[in-house]
Amino acid sequence: MPALIELSGIERVFLLGDSEVHALHQLDLRIDAGEYVAVMGPSGSGKSTLLNLLGLLDRPNVGTYRLEGRDVTTLSPEEQARVRSERIGFVFQSFHLVPRLTAAENIALPMMLAGIAPAERNKRVEQALKDYGLTNRANHRPNELSGGQRQRVAIARATIMQPAVILADEPTGNLDRATGEEVMRLLEALNQSGVTLIIVTHDTVLGARAGRQLRMEDGELRHDSASRGTV
Repeated sequence: MPALIELSGIERVFLLGDSEVHALHQLDLRIDAGEYVAVMGPSGSGKSTLLNLLGLLDRPNVGTYRLEGRDVTTLSPEEQARVRSERIGFVFQSFHLVPRLTAAENIALPMMLAGIAPAERNKRVEQALKDYGLTNRANHRPNELSGGQRQRVAIARATIMQPAVILADEPTGNLDRATGEEVMRLLEALNQSGVTLIIVTHDTVLGARAGRQLRMEDGELRHDSASRGTV
């Protein structure tokens, strides 16, 4: 199976006053296409920093990140933004929907930014609304939707560009148990269709659902259930 993600010697250091915080230290990691991975660990362990790096929202100080065989650490901000738009989908705990846009408009937003023609956008949005049971909520704004509906809109938006990987940061954190279960089933169905799924979670029960568990501590990868060692 081909490697989707390859991290080699990744270091991420933040300056806090006069001190350095090593958020990630000598991190080597390989994730293959189609995997379902849970990243776990206590607060401050480096989980969110890792997710931000994988999502090209942050750059390492040292090391190489290859996505689909391409070194994305050397790309310009504009080139990184294009890769992020086309190959990476994000699902956040707090949904991150645009309040003034309707559900349909939120789902269409990545396609608008990518310059996809209106006819194609409308066709894809209509199908996504149908797939996620949101057809009758198409013209509702986020404040008119339940938490579960908002997360379904967020997942539809994350997948509308048919990305290679979905990064989900505590995707059920703001949802009740039944709604969270529904959201996880949607994400896992996407994974079963071939999309790589990486979730960050504090919830060990949620993490146990993944095919592979990574445990972070003090910026280091302390345990990998796949026991692959370094890249």
